[in-house]
Amino acid sequence: MEEFITLSPNPREKSVMPFTRYFGVFNPTDLAIIQKVFNQLCEERRLAQKDRDEREALAAEVVRVFQYGITAEGDLWQSVSRRRKAKDVITP
Repeated sequence: MEEFITLSPNPREKSVMPFTRYFGVFNPTDLAIIQKVFNQLCEERRLAQKDRDEREALAAEVVRVFQYGITAEGDLWQSVSRRRKAKDVITP
């Protein structure tokens, strides 16, 4: 089962996570890429639905890297994946 991240422009809301791209809004294609990579990483790390804190931290990391400019699906996954090589690590 896929988990969907609820996004909100209001960073004070605790029930949702605030995400914007370049001070704008993510378009549906951006969200699809972020969601797909997030789901792949959750599977890779074996994060269950109950691992809320870990999943939220992972979602924030995926979005941060995406906002940094790594927007291609494969590159985004590789940047956040624990399977990446040390030389491939991106530190925004």
